Amino acid sequence: MIETHDAFAPSTAALVEVERACAASAVSWATLRSLPRLRRAELLRAIAAAIREDGDTILPLAAEETRLPLRRLSAELERTAAQAELFAAVVSEGSYLEAAIDHRRDGLPELRRMQVPLGPVAVFAAGNFPLAFSVMGGDTASALAAGCSVVIKTHPDHPRTSRAVLASVHRALRSTGIPSSVVAAVSDPSAGAALVADPRIAAGGFTGSLAGGRSLFDIAARRRHPIPFFAEMSSINPVIVAPKAARNDPEGIGGLLADAILGSAGQLCTKPGVLLVPEDAHELVDVMRRRLEIADAQPMLSPGIASRFADRLASWQSERVRPLTSGMVDSNWAATATLAETTLSDLDGPVLEEAFGPAAVIARYADLKSVPPVLERMGGQLTTTFHLDREEIEEVRPLLAVAEVMSGRVLVGGVPTGVRVGWAMTHGGPYPATTAPSSTSVGAAAIGRWLRPVTWQDAPQELLPDELRDAPRHPLPRRVDGRLIA
Repeated sequence: MIETHDAFAPSTAALVEVERACAASAVSWATLRSLPRLRRAELLRAIAAAIREDGDTILPLAAEETRLPLRRLSAELERTAAQAELFAAVVSEGSYLEAAIDHRRDGLPELRRMQVPLGPVAVFAAGNFPLAFSVMGGDTASALAAGCSVVIKTHPDHPRTSRAVLASVHRALRSTGIPSSVVAAVSDPSAGAALVADPRIAAGGFTGSLAGGRSLFDIAARRRHPIPFFAEMSSINPVIVAPKAARNDPEGIGGLLADAILGSAGQLCTKPGVLLVPEDAHELVDVMRRRLEIADAQPMLSPGIASRFADRLASWQSERVRPLTSGMVDSNWAATATLAETTLSDLDGPVLEEAFGPAAVIARYADLKSVPPVLERMGGQLTTTFHLDREEIEEVRPLLAVAEVMSGRVLVGGVPTGVRVGWAMTHGGPYPATTAPSSTSVGAAAIGRWLRPVTWQDAPQELLPDELRDAPRHPLPRRVDGRLIA
């Protein structure tokens, strides 16, 4: 039985769609989980190749539906393929399984332990990345790598792009002899809650708004058998500029921050939203203001996003916030950049809520010692960034300790936009950045969300997974009697 909150009540069509997709996913998971892990790596590489081959079909659709430039979308398509290949490498290498063997000794039983896939998972496509966080985005790639089948809730803002990518994925699946239902999709706007509530779904992944992510998380927790729900939701990504850095490089730092605020019309979850600068950082602030004032209006992804962004800017006007640029959203849902200023004491309420668009708030501090309480007030973040001079390292060190507690990624220099897909990336953070601060949605470690540990005790070799046998067909790093063997 599917139990959802009345506000998320699915339509009859949505229930039919979810039932069909979840039933097929449950059957195909039995096939996928039994495949040797190197076959899953082969599948991921085939999907990457298919997406690249179909780029000429996919990219024009994505450009039309999102109004994102082709150059940006081309880079995103390559990222989508590359992250599938990364997870192929993760699966082939095998350390993600955390295989461990404790041989029998002193009358104690023999234990053999490794990670196994959770089951069919629900993935919610994001609106701002129609490729890299969508049908074949990182959530799907990491789940397939783990051995989980996937049911995707496609995003309503780019339906044709989603269908085109799904066709590429299904072509790759068929080419490797794997059922296409390993990656299924539902598109009814009201299907989300029913998908999370379906008893065959073992976990969920989401990228989007705080309200949407929290609502689905609550549904997952209220199920008769609750499931983990990994939602990436809201972050203002504070930036702290230390005094000497502000004085020594106002042009470089100011230009870098302005470009990060403008990038993709500010519609990135890692956009710098709050900038803490010294009281006397007049030149730094002026560089940002000038750069943002001359920037052209940029189209936003959808009327809904544009409307919510305009509402957020309007909420700032009711606070003690002074505009430094006259940003706005026009009738064609294009936005010009907003830079505003407030005091440290007034940095609270709506000003500390994510403004998903080209906008940021500046607050000036008299001394770096006044910054830690402000950072703590902001709550969990995806990122916290520091700009400092080498001579300021010891002065900034206490702030870095605060940032480590509240953030998934701590930067020294640069900007948080442009998330690298690699082995050491963390794209997550404490609530409200995510619902699961111990996980990441980008990078090799994302596979861990879709796994759980199982220990075999005194099992004969014939009953063990290949990875736990004395002589596995495909060797992998293992910890044997406490010793790590590569």
